[in-house]
Amino acid sequence: MAKKKLRHFLMRFLPFQEHVDPYRLPKGEEREKVLKPMQKKSEPYEDLWETETKEPVKKVKKKFPEKPEKDLLLFIEEHSTELEDWQRDILTMMREEMLYFWPQMETKIMNEGWASFWHARIMREVDLSFAETIEFAKLNASVVVPSKTTINPYYLGLKIFEDIEERYDNPNDELKQLGIKQGSGRAKIFEVRELESDASFLRNYLTKDLVEREDLYLFGKKGNQYEITDKSWEHVRDELVASRVNGGFPYLTVTDGNYLRAGELYVTHQFEGIELDVKELEKTIPYMYHLWGRPVHLETVCAGKITVFTYDGRRIHRKTK
Repeated sequence: MAKKKLRHFLMRFLPFQEHVDPYRLPKGEEREKVLKPMQKKSEPYEDLWETETKEPVKKVKKKFPEKPEKDLLLFIEEHSTELEDWQRDILTMMREEMLYFWPQMETKIMNEGWASFWHARIMREVDLSFAETIEFAKLNASVVVPSKTTINPYYLGLKIFEDIEERYDNPNDELKQLGIKQGSGRAKIFEVRELESDASFLRNYLTKDLVEREDLYLFGKKGNQYEITDKSWEHVRDELVASRVNGGFPYLTVTDGNYLRAGELYVTHQFEGIELDVKELEKTIPYMYHLWGRPVHLETVCAGKITVFTYDGRRIHRKTK
């Protein structure tokens, strides 16, 4: 019975496990430690300049939350009236685990590309037999094989790192004017690995030549078949960058935890050009209802129109603004 309850709870929770805020300031003493170095020190006699009578501050009813809350898991954990103590404990543990792995999620293409880059170079230095060489070649080819319909992070990351090393080992006139010296490719890829995330990695180092050389393109469904819709290198790059913002997950925020003054939850999808999968949305919004305990509203964009999906515990309603 206990295992069944746990399984049902995890099933409702897992669709939202990535909706945390890794940059959220901590509370209490930990928050003070972060903010104290940033606080401005008061100057001598500063209070003498504040002698003017100030108008009384009118009390304004605060919103709940006061500003959009990205950390959906934390908000539900702290404010849901439905969760039992053991469920809050699990939610806390799973959220902490997700925060731990978030840096890896924001550098997936870089991580896989870096591993592929060094795997090949190390194996080339090893004294392998003919059979071992063939086995490695087959294995490596299966890992870094490009795809016609999706991005292989091992392949794309590898090609970008190889391109960076090549361009900085043999800088063109433009790079030379920036002070780039010949043979600095290896140092550059280590610098990139240390400083970038997938979004900035793609933005800064996926070049026109590389997009054209690897024949990257955008495609979409027209009628009953898929067709290439765009091969402009900048559009390809920008689409890839957008796909890696927020770890590649939709950006959801809690904008009202007391919607209609009835304790209902209003969540907003920060639309940036990519629409949510409606079938998946309608499948998962009831799970959010069970975690929150009251009706849930999710605002997004469908077919270019602002649309609100509501689940009241019985059925899903859809309303276009």
